[in-house]
Amino acid sequence: MGINKDQVDGRMKEAAGKVQEVAGRVTGNHTQEAKGAINKNLGAAEAKVGDATEKAKGALKDAQKDAERETRDPR
Repeated sequence: MGINKDQVDGRMKEAAGKVQEVAGRVTGNHTQEAKGAINKNLGAAEAKVGDATEKAKGALKDAQKDAERETRDPR
């Protein structure tokens, strides 16, 4: 299974959001903390979309291989 753009971008945004969230917490800036939490969760969601896309690609490849086997060796 490969890695796609959504997975990479999502995990980068998730990490940046976590940093922003912690920085806001440390400085007592509740707005920054909230923005960081939102960005972290949006990044995690984007990464999950990428994970699902890769999983679907793998399932499609498996189904195509099975179909090719069936046409070569029908029982």
